[in-house]
Amino acid sequence: MPDLDLNLPQGKLFEYLVERPSSVLLIILVALGIRWLVRRAIRRVVRRASGGTVPGVLASSRAGEFLARPGASERRKQRAEAMGDLLYSIATIVIVGIAFVMVLDKMGVNIAPLLTGAGILGVALGFGAQTLVKDFLAGIFMIMEDQYGVGDVIDMGEATGTVEAVGLRVTRLRDINGTVWYARNGEVVRVGNQSQNWARTVLDITVGYESDLDEVQRILAEEAHAVWEDEAFRGRVIEEPEVWGVERFDDLGAVVRVALKTAPLEQWSVARAMRQRIKRRFDEAGIRLPAAFRTTVEEPQ
Repeated sequence: MPDLDLNLPQGKLFEYLVERPSSVLLIILVALGIRWLVRRAIRRVVRRASGGTVPGVLASSRAGEFLARPGASERRKQRAEAMGDLLYSIATIVIVGIAFVMVLDKMGVNIAPLLTGAGILGVALGFGAQTLVKDFLAGIFMIMEDQYGVGDVIDMGEATGTVEAVGLRVTRLRDINGTVWYARNGEVVRVGNQSQNWARTVLDITVGYESDLDEVQRILAEEAHAVWEDEAFRGRVIEEPEVWGVERFDDLGAVVRVALKTAPLEQWSVARAMRQRIKRRFDEAGIRLPAAFRTTVEEPQ
């Protein structure tokens, strides 16, 4: 701000003492007001998003029960709050930046070099930090689209495991061996989520060619239905199981497929229980489960 000269004409003195300070104060007040309105609007959107219905709610055939993924409400709330905080931060930076430039202009500072320098700096940062920007943009869209969240089991190609932390730049997951993997969001080409909304247990049971396939399918249907009716699996198996029939013939025997629709992350426990039940029933019925045998030929001495 130029030095104040008391010998200035009355018009200039009024400009320095009243007009410019009042204009600066007005800009600050308007910026604060806009920031408050934006924050209120974002909070309202976040509140509605947090309390809305869950997309993809599972409707079970069991007397009209409705089953949603575990922790869906809390996860939806966290995702909405994270996006709200991000939008509020971006809006604050934009509003404060514009207000700051307008204040400098009202104070008589030449903002043309400042804008030029900011543009050059932006281009330099864009070239130098394009990987970082790519990671952040990918993280934003990943959170908005709810591709995966903490607790999900995902397949990223190079790494498969349970998600432990989700950030705008990096996702951390731990595989079955306990190894922690860090994946940059911008480098993730595809993600297979094994725990979103619902899952499916698909068992391919191989029986000998001498087995009665009709009896095999009947036993599979009975055991799958028993699991469906078992109180221990209520809420874990969410639809009536299906025996899809003979899937293929291979070297060991005929392959019969049975499928059970399950709640997220329950497909593996249901599969283990089904295998144990099927083995017991096949033993009782005398149905053979073929196994590969290795023949060793000894060379003559």
